[in-house]
Amino acid sequence: MKISIITATYNSSNTLEVCMDSVLNQTHSDIEYIIIDGNSTDRTLSLIKSKAKKHNNIIWVSEPDKGIYDALNKGISKATGDVIGFVHSDDYLANNTILSEIADIFIAKEPDGVYGNLHYVQLQNPKVIVRNWKSQEFKKNLLNRGWMPAHPTLFLKRDIYKINGNFNLDYRIAADYDFVLRIFNQSHLKFHYLPKTITKMRVGGESNRSLKNLILKTREDYKAARTNNLSFPALTIGMKNLSKIPQWFSK
Repeated sequence: MKISIITATYNSSNTLEVCMDSVLNQTHSDIEYIIIDGNSTDRTLSLIKSKAKKHNNIIWVSEPDKGIYDALNKGISKATGDVIGFVHSDDYLANNTILSEIADIFIAKEPDGVYGNLHYVQLQNPKVIVRNWKSQEFKKNLLNRGWMPAHPTLFLKRDIYKINGNFNLDYRIAADYDFVLRIFNQSHLKFHYLPKTITKMRVGGESNRSLKNLILKTREDYKAARTNNLSFPALTIGMKNLSKIPQWFSK
């Protein structure tokens, strides 16, 4: 089974090597690694070029874009794998066998998507877990309670994107939530929960960098909930935000 991994970058030289190595050192043998750079001005490009010389499964492009979701959409359009997943430039895969485990699930269980747990870790010391996002088996009523899988852990069949489209660029911060609702609302699709940590994410993401962004995130989450026909959008987003609190104490 061929897995396409997409990494969007912009001036990510401080963290990109760890990110790339976590993909390139996987035991799974059939990985297509797509890197979409937003025309970086730091050492990012030289790092990508250096890795690409040693690994012929790396496909990369560097050009201006409209933000991370535009970059991810570009990556999706280039992907040829059976399954697509994302490893953002500040993140890294939790261990070297995780893609093999995910591939085995797709082969044995034949789901449309696989997701798991996520660790938020300190920016400078990623060995320190700041927040533990432990997911659960999917039931459709969870969507109205503000539940979603940790998007960086979500691997989907490429056909899901072909049929349902990509990330909606009308959202600057919450396009992943909108996409998850769009997909998980479809009762004919089957999702498998892998109860393991798939991804480690350094704290300091776009949605949490300022009060302004937190407000924008909440507004966009509400728009996504309403657009995707959740029963009580305001209540859903309130529950979504409250559900994060226990994650700070479960490490």
